[in-house]
Formats: sequence, structure tokens, C-alpha cells
Amino acid sequence: MLVIVAPGQGAQTPGFLSPWLEIPGFRDRLSAWSEIAGLDLIGYGTTADADEIKDTAVAQPLLVASALAAYEALGVAPDLVAGHSVGEFAAATIAGVLTVEQSLTLIRERAQAMAKAATATATGMTAVLGGVDVLESVEKHGLTPANMNGAGQIVAGGTLEQLAAFKADPPQRARLIALSVAGAFHTEHMAPAVAQLRAAAAGVTPADPAVPLLSNADGALVETGADLLERLVAQVSRPVRWDLCMAAMADRGVTTMIELLPGGTLAGLAKRGLTGVRAVALKTPDDLETARTAAKEALQ
Repeated sequence: MLVIVAPGQGAQTPGFLSPWLEIPGFRDRLSAWSEIAGLDLIGYGTTADADEIKDTAVAQPLLVASALAAYEALGVAPDLVAGHSVGEFAAATIAGVLTVEQSLTLIRERAQAMAKAATATATGMTAVLGGVDVLESVEKHGLTPANMNGAGQIVAGGTLEQLAAFKADPPQRARLIALSVAGAFHTEHMAPAVAQLRAAAAGVTPADPAVPLLSNADGALVETGADLLERLVAQVSRPVRWDLCMAAMADRGVTTMIELLPGGTLAGLAKRGLTGVRAVALKTPDDLETARTAAKEALQ
């Protein structure tokens, strides 16, 4: 069984789109989608520096558009789809719940609303790898476990002061990594963005999933487009449960995962948390043939 997944914010790196523009039609596709997103996606994906693409209003449309363009280039139909955080919009599009235009329009609103919410208070996120009594330590410092990623990784979100105190008093045997994001996403700090996204979503009529889709709210299969749309709105200020998504993948017998551009993070989690599952990350066009071969073997 093949699952195709889309990464979340923080996966972007300067220039990651450059080699992909050599694929016929790739540049034209991103150029057209730039009009919908209201951003120069090609410029941000090729010449922008790390600070420019860290901006939430830029990063989210860039990630969704890149994942969808890579999916088209891949040309493989999955048995199952899922997306981490903002990547769930790409997954919803692949599943047929949203059109590309609907997805990018909603992402534009989501990104702008979350960027605005992030300016209210100086917040951030820190990945916690390994450790003992991690959740207790996160709670002790007033932080939120914003991403429960599985494979021994939790991402804590909160104010910069809280994160500094957490760094000074970390869980035993844990490694902390400050993430390149502009705010504490999937925490109460993003609550103001929910209303703006819900207003934008009110004008969208989603379809029911044509491909089974796992919600990163709880790892459940989403039955209707209306339910998924509400989940996409609510997830802005609620934790991502990627650990439950991976558990659901294991329960459903997934044998192969392909992570869309810019891949690496979710494939890495799968290699540590999904025993026996082959994980292929799309980082450059050279990875496409490996992914197609893996997909063919999974779908036989």
C-alpha cells in the first residue's frame, strides 16, 4: 500500500525549487499558481534567502504549491494521502476535496492570518528529540506540545521567554532544536487566525475524498469534504498528531511512503517510526524515478 504525504512549515530551504524548473511545464504551473497565491512562488523558491521564506505568509503557499507541482510531475496515484500541518491542504487537493485554486486561495488567507497572529506576541517552536518525561517538562514551562510527531520527536510551542527557560532546563537526555518558523503554530497563540480562515472557508464547497485521507488532528480517515474543511480550519490552533497518522498507516498496511517536495522530514520520521516501510523523499528531480519505482512495487 502506497501513502503520499506532504510536508509542513520548516521544510523549505533556500533555492530548493531551482532544479525542478527544468522539468517541462513545472515553471509554467508555478507561474500560474503565483497569480492565485499573490506571490512570486518561483522567485521565493529559487533566489530568496532563509529569512524571506521563513515568513509564514510566504512559506505556506510556497510549500503547498511545490508539493502539488511535484505530485503532478511524479504522476502516481496513491492508496492513501496525508499532510503535516499546512501540508494537509496539499493532501486535500490530491484527495479531490479541494481544487488547486480553492486550496491556494485558502492557504493565502491562512498564511496571512497566522502571520498576523504571530506578531501579537514573540513566539516560536522547539523540536525535542528523545528525552525522559518530555511532556511533563513541556507543561512545566507553560508550553504546548504543538506537534506530536512520533519516533521520539515532539515540537513545543510558546513564547520566546518560555522557550528560553525550557532550553535552560531541558528534559533529561533530550536534544533541543529551535525551528525556523515565525510563531507558535498549532497553539492558543494562533486562535485569532481561526476566525479569518473560517470566514474564507465559508465560500468553499468541498467534495468528498476520492482517495482515503488521514486527518492530522487524530489520525482518523476523513469521510466527508465538509468534515475535512472544518478540520483544516480548526487545526490552526490545535496540535498536529502525526504520531497517530503514522499509527493509522501501520494499521492499514502501508508498505511505501513518498514524501512530496521539499521532502525529508516525514520520510525521516517514517524510517524511525514505521518499521519495514520504505520511505522516499522528493528533494530533487533525480528522486522521481526512485519514487516511481517504489510506487510501482507498492501498488503491485
